[in-house]
Amino acid sequence: MTDLTTTDAYAACREITRTEARNFFYGIRLLPPPKRDALCALYALARRIDDIGDGDLPLPQKRTELALVRKRLGAIDEVDDPVYAAVAETARRYPVPVGAFEEIVDGVELDLEQVRVADVEELVRYCRLVAGSVGRLCLSVFGSAGVDHEVAATYADQLGIALQQTNILRDIREDLLNDRVYLPAEELERFGVELRVDETGSLADPQARLAGYIRYAAARAEDWYGLGLRLVPHLDRRSAASCRAMAGIYHHLLGRIGSRPVSVYDRRLSLGGAEKVSVALGSLLAGSGGLAGSGGRR
Repeated sequence: MTDLTTTDAYAACREITRTEARNFFYGIRLLPPPKRDALCALYALARRIDDIGDGDLPLPQKRTELALVRKRLGAIDEVDDPVYAAVAETARRYPVPVGAFEEIVDGVELDLEQVRVADVEELVRYCRLVAGSVGRLCLSVFGSAGVDHEVAATYADQLGIALQQTNILRDIREDLLNDRVYLPAEELERFGVELRVDETGSLADPQARLAGYIRYAAARAEDWYGLGLRLVPHLDRRSAASCRAMAGIYHHLLGRIGSRPVSVYDRRLSLGGAEKVSVALGSLLAGSGGLAGSGGRR
């Protein structure tokens, strides 16, 4: 790939990330330009895979498109497409686990038809496919120090699982309307929850059982954040700030959901732009001290 082609490929991925990564872009912007471009490339491909699953194509065509993604991943240096070209270049610059994109494809394939999750183990497996994989992709660009790589990858995986559980709680209503239920059936039964919408289109909760369950599930997601955020002290200052910002936006969102479950009954809850900027700036400032002395960081 020529320098011009590389420049164009990364520019295309930056634009995709700027317009589509409503939460992640605040953290990505905190990185130095080379890492910023690399993460934009990884995000752009992950987003493209997600969009196949969430788009309006007929089911057989979705399966065909996902199979094409797998084929292109197997020959990524030869694909004439700016997103794949940027990912291929990123994989030459950083130790990108390209196979993690295959995991995202696996997860999206699970979403193509009716979704029902039996238990928490199945929930975690799904979260690991669609989001733990993204955490490990990000780690390949961030780099780490003072910890074995496999340990750092475990932390990144756990942080991705935390973020995905937040997404699931935020999107209960939207997913239900699309015949997708990611809340474990075993737990819903234990809490006496019948997941449905009422005549107004809001989640029905006549006896506050769903609210009680959401608080329970939010507490579990909080534990996953505790596990995953162990990664931060092993990142360089800018990468740590980026990681804190990306996770922090979702973490703030989880706090709101856990404290007021009804906030997700009739809408998709989100933080405002000013709040996201505040989280990002706070993450950058938090990294100005306290991470020195960790040696070996860029």
